[in-house]
Amino acid sequence: MRDGSCFIIGAGDLTVGSIPYHKEKDYVIAADGGLLYCGILGIEPNLVIGDFDSLDEELTGAVEELERTAPERVRRLPKEKDDTDMMAAVREGLALGYRRFYMYAACGGRLEHTLANIQIMKYLKNRNAEGFICDGGSMYLLVQEEEIALKETLEGYINIFCMGDEALGVTVQNLKYEMKDVDLTDDFPLGISNEFIGKPATISVKQGTLLVMIDWVE
Repeated sequence: MRDGSCFIIGAGDLTVGSIPYHKEKDYVIAADGGLLYCGILGIEPNLVIGDFDSLDEELTGAVEELERTAPERVRRLPKEKDDTDMMAAVREGLALGYRRFYMYAACGGRLEHTLANIQIMKYLKNRNAEGFICDGGSMYLLVQEEEIALKETLEGYINIFCMGDEALGVTVQNLKYEMKDVDLTDDFPLGISNEFIGKPATISVKQGTLLVMIDWVE
């Protein structure tokens, strides 16, 4: 396991002005069109990966120049492939030993890509890694047969969804609406529109997986 985190910048909607990575220990991957956002944010990615079939002329030229000057920093993928560009980036990060992933610009745009990126978080969970989708004041994460704690300083809304047929033994404490040992299913959105109340909250599930979506002000 490597120190630091892997930050992946996709080509969806980006609503943040900066990304809190540390140059010394973190690794930044631009997934295809995410290279544009790297330029906007003033970030030089460690790796650029994708099929690059939708880049404009300027970005295409930037990728080609990087291939000439630092080919080890480019992974050009075939246009017809099983992996999305984000999945290919995650695989690269896992191969390098990272176990914590932050995915930016992973939502918005095409809904199918948002759903695919949520599934990628499950892929990471199943490989003893952790994935977070970050979008401005929002964060998505998974809780899988574990308990997580949330700081009392958080304000805003939190939504909890069953990720799979059922999630058994769900307990939610110190939010506006609490649960104790409740079974959730994927056909009834019981956990939507909960709220922080200024207390340290916990969410746990005994069996199954929860998708937690936080819209916060800290």
